[in-house]
Amino acid sequence: MTRTILSPALLALCVALTASPLIGCDKDKKGGDSAKTEGGDKAKGGDKAEAKELTVYVGRSKAMVQGLFDAFTKETGIKVNARYAKTTALANTLLEEGERSPADLFFAQDAGALGAVGAKGMFAKLDDALLQKVDKRFQGADGTWVGTSGRARVVTYNTAKLKPEDLPKSIEGFTDPKWKGRIGWPPKNASFQAFVTAFRKLKGEEAAEKWLAGIKANEPKVYPKNTPAVKGVAAGEVDVAFVNHYYLHRLKKEAGDKPFAAANYHPPGDIGSLMNVAGIGILKTSKAPKNAAKLIDFLLSKQAQELFATKNFEYPLTAGIKTSDGVTPVDKLDLPKLELGKMSDLQETLKLLKKTKVL
Repeated sequence: MTRTILSPALLALCVALTASPLIGCDKDKKGGDSAKTEGGDKAKGGDKAEAKELTVYVGRSKAMVQGLFDAFTKETGIKVNARYAKTTALANTLLEEGERSPADLFFAQDAGALGAVGAKGMFAKLDDALLQKVDKRFQGADGTWVGTSGRARVVTYNTAKLKPEDLPKSIEGFTDPKWKGRIGWPPKNASFQAFVTAFRKLKGEEAAEKWLAGIKANEPKVYPKNTPAVKGVAAGEVDVAFVNHYYLHRLKKEAGDKPFAAANYHPPGDIGSLMNVAGIGILKTSKAPKNAAKLIDFLLSKQAQELFATKNFEYPLTAGIKTSDGVTPVDKLDLPKLELGKMSDLQETLKLLKKTKVL
């Protein structure tokens, strides 16, 4: 375990300050006398005021959410210290840190990571007022985290070559040999791997392995990530690709009035239409749980939800917020029934992808 080492100057300052009945220095990282701040004691609640500062581990892109954090700070006076990294890496960090973690909240890119942290009992139960703002399908079953925006898995297809009725009703239909050489996919992409994890949970290990092997036998074109896969569909390199819904809308916006020969297909009621979410939870060890709840409330506000919908073409998850033009509304989707928090065992998915030689 890493120990905190004070410089001689800072140590002297602490010694001097302890003589004052009003001010003290931290005894250690976990507890002792908390340093006074302008916002009050860094306490876990009770009658003491909370520090007006939050540490958030953020698995979302800085370009997407930093503006929201800045707006929250301007509105509330609560400073947000955001630590940006890949969602999986941050989840692993939290699991390693345990009760020593300085994080107040975990803002993850996918539900699987939230499920992994929640399974270790690290999240606090959220207030009903927050949970009631989001459909139960898009929050933790135990009420410890809540989705902030959604993204659907889709089959993006080339509109010059195919019509929706030409596509199978299930993602499993693409193992048919007639699709050989016509499929694109990004197997190293985190969203694709989360989809495979969901496939395993919903259909079973044997079915997931059979599907992966069947697609592999059809010699799919491998793309490094979603964007080039969708571009490949529009360019006619492949007829279909398995991606998230919003990449198509981003590229169509970039294309403007230029033709873009691609559209999204949602297999009805099928795992190929899985809705995953970005979401957030408060750590039990947070020293400012009330202020942390205020940040979650802000992320579920009209301002934030409209930004997720308009800037990134994601699905807003609170009532009354419309999806962007061209994005199929969530109430029009026939989604598979899956508890999203169970999508947490990525390691087993990676083993399966290697076993089937997809990776």
